[in-house]
Amino acid sequence: MKILFLGDIVGISGCKAVEKYLSKKIIELKIDFVVANGENAAKEGVGITELITNNLFSCGVNVITTGNHVWDQKETVKHIEKEKRLLRPLNLPEVSPGKGFCVYNLKSGLRIG
Repeated sequence: MKILFLGDIVGISGCKAVEKYLSKKIIELKIDFVVANGENAAKEGVGITELITNNLFSCGVNVITTGNHVWDQKETVKHIEKEKRLLRPLNLPEVSPGKGFCVYNLKSGLRIG
């Protein structure tokens, strides 16, 4: 299994780079699963929005991790509750919105957590 982890995607330029290169790299390198840290992907360089999340998924990202800036865009509090591929930090209190960990099923039948 080949897993690609993209470090911090920052702002518009980071999102544009993912949009431009990721799908080609997935094919070229036969990547099975893509994890990206998106907590700074918003245009301000902090937080993430529903639109950005959906755009990253459409480019080939399978799951988005976050960190201390996850709540900097207020809409994320509601969005993270319904989007299981957008993860909050696992070390936040259990009552925090969203999930800190999840298991995903790959097209190949394998599972990854």
